[in-house]
Amino acid sequence: MTSSRSKKLEHLGGICLFFHRPQWRDGAIVDLQRVIERHGAKAYLKLEAVGVDGMHVVRIGHSAGLGAISPGYDTTAIAPALALDVAHQARDLELEILLAMARSPVAFVFPSIAELEAAVRIRRNTVFAAARATLSFDPHGFERPTDCWAYHPDTSFTLLPGVSLIDALRKTIHPDQFGEAYSFSCYRASEYVQLLGLAEDLKDHHPALLDLVEARWRRRAIMSEEFHRVFMREYGTIDEPLPTRYFVPGDRVWFRNPDDASSDVYGYEGSWVYYLGDGKFNNFWDSAAPYTLASKCLEIYHWRDGVYRDAQGTLCMDEDAVRDRVAKTRSDPVAADEILRKMLRVRDPSGVYRDGGCADATRESLRWVCALTSDMDFASFERGGFACAA
Repeated sequence: MTSSRSKKLEHLGGICLFFHRPQWRDGAIVDLQRVIERHGAKAYLKLEAVGVDGMHVVRIGHSAGLGAISPGYDTTAIAPALALDVAHQARDLELEILLAMARSPVAFVFPSIAELEAAVRIRRNTVFAAARATLSFDPHGFERPTDCWAYHPDTSFTLLPGVSLIDALRKTIHPDQFGEAYSFSCYRASEYVQLLGLAEDLKDHHPALLDLVEARWRRRAIMSEEFHRVFMREYGTIDEPLPTRYFVPGDRVWFRNPDDASSDVYGYEGSWVYYLGDGKFNNFWDSAAPYTLASKCLEIYHWRDGVYRDAQGTLCMDEDAVRDRVAKTRSDPVAADEILRKMLRVRDPSGVYRDGGCADATRESLRWVCALTSDMDFASFERGGFACAA
């Protein structure tokens, strides 16, 4: 698909599926109605046929009822309004995922119903993986289970022979099952969570792609910019930012530290998390205490109050001081509301610290994954450079 066609579809909002023949589209409408009914979403969604540059498009949009419970694209209000138990019920989580996607001001574009259904499943997997992940914060993050991974500075952590990627990832990020919290940066942790959500789905629905991903990880890890390029799709832009309360469960989300001084502390430039649904974001360092939008904003705001230099002159963060200041602010609702208002401004551009808050303009989700339509770019990974980090 050309970039101009893609942009035209994105501007439609909601969920857009494109077909090259009208009969394919017409048949898809019937099948999509079944999908929507199976998810219990019929009362909240509507289908329409649209033509865009010779493509035959089915758009899944939101009903007036869904708009009323998510004013201003505030999807954090969907689960409470519908009494969904997204933390424990996969069906409820999948419903919130589908409704939030249909509410999007920037269309989620898919070449088939299979890709849409895969996206919902993988987001569900990713949420459950993120919610259980508990790690030890270390921006240099250099620990992994030695019976799963081998380390070399040129390849980072690679899978040992005979070890499955799914088993290795679960053992690494889920200490509630295996007993040890390994050290990570939040960015690297986000990659492991996303990879687990993907791999669990590929095992059942596209094992050949899982074999390919696993084989790559036996030779060399894919991470940082290359992970983003190979696996991820970004929606929203700094010029056309997403609404600050718009999230879909399974989104990888960046909260920027808008304070110039404290953002110079290594590891405190910002925070990568996943949206879990029901207004909550995962906490990599304490899975039993997920963040709300307000609590995440307050923590990042008060990083400015925890900065100090150690005996060697290195900038460090006093987490106890941050917690004390957060607690004090929470006891003053007026002060807390004022900080939240400031922090929910869209962030300034990179390198600028002026009037922006911590809210990013964009969100990230996985590319297409199905056998006939996957657009994961392994070829450029092989051609491109590699910057190694733990």
